[in-house]
Amino acid sequence: KRPGARGLCEAAAARMGGPRAGGRVPAWAAQGGRAGPGDVRIEGLEFRYAGGTAPALRDIDLDLPARGLTALVGPSGSGKTTLTRLLMRHADPQRGAIRIGGVDIRGLPPADLNRLISTVFQDVHLFDDSVIGNIGMARPEAGEAEVRAAARAAHCLDFIERLPQGWQTRLGEAGGRLSGGERQRLSIARAILKNAPIVILDEPTAALDTESELAVQAAIDTLVAERSVIVIAHRLSTIVAADRILVFEDGRITQRGTHAELLAEPGRYRRMWLAQQG
Repeated sequence: KRPGARGLCEAAAARMGGPRAGGRVPAWAAQGGRAGPGDVRIEGLEFRYAGGTAPALRDIDLDLPARGLTALVGPSGSGKTTLTRLLMRHADPQRGAIRIGGVDIRGLPPADLNRLISTVFQDVHLFDDSVIGNIGMARPEAGEAEVRAAARAAHCLDFIERLPQGWQTRLGEAGGRLSGGERQRLSIARAILKNAPIVILDEPTAALDTESELAVQAAIDTLVAERSVIVIAHRLSTIVAADRILVFEDGRITQRGTHAELLAEPGRYRRMWLAQQG
């Protein structure tokens, strides 16, 4: 089965802003990237945090196709989260470039970039609103039928129908009526509804029981079918079916390949796998 993830802060994507007055929206960006390639190309990237003594990322060259699952693995502080933050343009690299669909993201207004990227993190931010409202916020112009279809694709119907008022049930602050796995599936429904070509996940199944994890992974499979999904993975068992796995060490990508390919060669990935298998 496919991935899992752990949390940055979903509100960061919302802070990428609304429409910018007078800003020209590229045709492919205006349609959520669907009219043009959703591939990601990273060239010669180097990034150093302010006051840092060494680069957090260096010598990063990477091509991610418009569909499929890419897993980022490696020890804490190796650069995985930093790379996703640069992709969302929380900061700019000192060297190199990140391009989506051939366009340098530094040339995109924040609202355009926000249309191209969805996020699903462990700490899902839900509002004291109905189920319909909590999913629909991902694309306010969407009709109720579209919201319901996204929830169905994210395997949400079973728990929604058990709520006291069904779709109109108010979830309460932080979605207190829902379990962790149910909140994760609602977050995935948002990503499906938004229909951005790139989805970033940070180990969403890390704190879930087995039953909830299977439901969340089934929902994630729906995302992977039509999008480029980038997942930060801590439990390697959740990404054995990934199309490509990138191993980070000290800010560099030291290995890349499929699960089978990386197990067949000596290195960090095989050591991590054997350690997790006990």
